[in-house]
Amino acid sequence: MTILNRRTTRRVEVRHAGKAIAIGGGAPVVVQSMTNTDTADAIGTAIQVKTLAAAGSEMVRITVDTAEAAAAVPAIREQLDKMGVDVPLVGDFHFNGHKLLAQFPACAEALSKYRINPGNVGKGAKGEDNFAKMVEIACRHGKSIRIGVNWGSLDQALATHMMDENAALAQPRDADAVLREALITSAISSAKQAENLGLAGDKIILSCKVSGVQDLIAVYRELALRSDYPLHLGLTEAGLGSKGIVASTAAMAILLQEGIGDTIRVSLTPEPGGDRSREVLVAQEMLQTMGIRSFSPLVIACPGCGRTTSTVFQELAASIQAFLRNQMPVWKERYPGAEEMHVAVMGCVVNGPGESKHANIGISLPGTGESPVAPVYVDGAKTVTLKGEHISEQFQAIVADYVRRKYAAVEDAA
Repeated sequence: MTILNRRTTRRVEVRHAGKAIAIGGGAPVVVQSMTNTDTADAIGTAIQVKTLAAAGSEMVRITVDTAEAAAAVPAIREQLDKMGVDVPLVGDFHFNGHKLLAQFPACAEALSKYRINPGNVGKGAKGEDNFAKMVEIACRHGKSIRIGVNWGSLDQALATHMMDENAALAQPRDADAVLREALITSAISSAKQAENLGLAGDKIILSCKVSGVQDLIAVYRELALRSDYPLHLGLTEAGLGSKGIVASTAAMAILLQEGIGDTIRVSLTPEPGGDRSREVLVAQEMLQTMGIRSFSPLVIACPGCGRTTSTVFQELAASIQAFLRNQMPVWKERYPGAEEMHVAVMGCVVNGPGESKHANIGISLPGTGESPVAPVYVDGAKTVTLKGEHISEQFQAIVADYVRRKYAAVEDAA
């Protein structure tokens, strides 16, 4: 498989307590997410950050929109450090970030990165001054920033100016094309302004968020051609459930395949009471199924058909996937490389043995009318046949033993 190498050569390091997350410059694509708690609730926010980090979010963004929220940030950081959660925190600022960062220096220090939206810092000279204040504070505290432009909050003066210029052309461009150009212009010009104010180029990340799949692809292709800053990739307001997952994947997979995107977030709207960390899982699975990064062993399972009227293989696939994910925090430390393992759980004799032989470990369950036995294949060879009521537990034990044997040598060599 070929991934076009168009990722930036610049590398930004987002730091906390000696830990550095590298973005760009050939580093692995970073997965991040954002809390939806009231940041003023320090304990509640810290708990959600911990949950997101445990799910695999390598950076977590929190809203900083009020004095109460800004005052709570150091307490959130302290609580996370007490829990042994060293994930970097990113402050999401709109409208009043220049005031909050200045009034709460402990907040400015506790955060590892600031997100600044050029469209929400103010108008004209006042906006330029507010932007400069935030950049100067970032310089003072040695923090990186993401200049995050969003077409829902684009600098209206810039957009109007560019629309007027376009209208005066003999052959005006499509309005959407002008809007996309305004997004790119805002991001790049703001980055250059930040550098002119003294912020090092290796402290800047760019994003241009839109909610349309084709718009995102067009904007980021052009942004990648015209800048060398690391790019934060994501479809904003992606939506609920399967729609949000499909839209985010459709857009980002194309760009990632072209080498565009250094850190990603899947912006899913959670169902009421739903698990916020689902967006982290989707981002990981996107990267892993594309072969870009590995996070947890992949479970290959057939969709089922008239030959698999029993739900046994579905239940086994679900239990195996849950088992693998639950084991990964331990395996990641003790058995590096286990995350690249493939496990097949198949439902009948048609493709079951073949898929099982292609996987590291595979089990082919009996379909309707087949003999009630389940052959297990390890590295392409049939090793044992399981039957009875405890196939799931027996297969999990086989997988765990394989991990210990296969990846122990890596651990011992280290």
